[in-house]
Amino acid sequence: MTDLPDKTPAPTILVGVDFGLPHFDGELEELGLLAETAGLQPVARLTCKRRAPDAALFVGSGKADEIKQLAQALGATEVLFDQSLSPAQQRNLERHLELPVNDRTLLILEIFAQRARSHEGKLQVELARLQYLSTRLVRRWSHLERQTGGAGVRGGPGEKQIELDRRMINEAIKRTKERLVKVKRQRQTQRRQRERRDAFNISLVGYTNAGKSTLFNALVKARAYAADQLFATLDTTTRQLYLSEAGRSVSLSDTVGFIRDLPHGLIDAFQATLQEAVDADLLLHVVDASNPNYPEQIAEVQRVLAEIGAADIPQVLVFNKLDALDEARRPLQLEDSYDLDGVATPRVFASARKGEGLPALRQLLARRASETGRESPERVEALSAENHPTAS
Repeated sequence: MTDLPDKTPAPTILVGVDFGLPHFDGELEELGLLAETAGLQPVARLTCKRRAPDAALFVGSGKADEIKQLAQALGATEVLFDQSLSPAQQRNLERHLELPVNDRTLLILEIFAQRARSHEGKLQVELARLQYLSTRLVRRWSHLERQTGGAGVRGGPGEKQIELDRRMINEAIKRTKERLVKVKRQRQTQRRQRERRDAFNISLVGYTNAGKSTLFNALVKARAYAADQLFATLDTTTRQLYLSEAGRSVSLSDTVGFIRDLPHGLIDAFQATLQEAVDADLLLHVVDASNPNYPEQIAEVQRVLAEIGAADIPQVLVFNKLDALDEARRPLQLEDSYDLDGVATPRVFASARKGEGLPALRQLLARRASETGRESPERVEALSAENHPTAS
């Protein structure tokens, strides 16, 4: 992304190409939210239809000319595409438009870099960024001519600058992966400790901005960061939740949100974080019930869960943001079932912000936790003291 002087949002043109896929966002609403989250200011939105991407300019020369004229008229300083661009397409577009051109993948990477707080999160973002850059070395380099052996030496051609850059990036990727392996071992140790305590592990998953962190805070009375924006939470947070109805505690983890076309590099890089979902006994799949596109968002979460090996873990659907539904769309009852990939899955309607539906959710979690056995009276007493400390 371009540098933002004095944090002034960069005027940006959003571009989307409809290739006939069912999830195409004709209003570029999600891309606009992503852009605003990254500190950009969308000033225009352009869409077009194509059967296939243009090999050179992705949108073709005619549409590229239209984008250039619009950018000049509006004073835009950047162009942002809703789809991933190849390195050659990105380079050609920048030359044609005479403006920086970025795509959805880099935008998500930028947001992740801004949001990561923990050591692990920063390492994961750095790895994904390096993997992305390793394919973009041809992008804006003007020093790719071959180096010679030295001043006054008429030797053979030396190593290309791009080869040096690629070697340095590959070494940085290797170092970052090694550091992430150590972090993953630490997480595995923590998980083994929870297993020794016979903890019932629950992970919150869902599309970004569905309200996972708000629900997490409401259930465990924690202070995890929650905001009405995409990717407000990147780092996994785990707390103990005592369920008096079951007479035991459960381990509750809040994980990073998913999104359409989440870059595969990020899925790989965040494997340590998403491992919490893979190792869970139960997934709380949080859905934004007020979003008309929630079926597509559910399908995207299911796709990512399958990709990380968590597709067979039992789920409970939490249709959140009940308070945002008008009276005509409110459900007749707070508990029912939902057909999830052909499986009748328990569903609870709730408002994490106002607390509506949370007692029913706690009872459902208690029933699930009770199926795995009860904890010792000593453990129950200790956890009850942790969750209800005496006033000092």
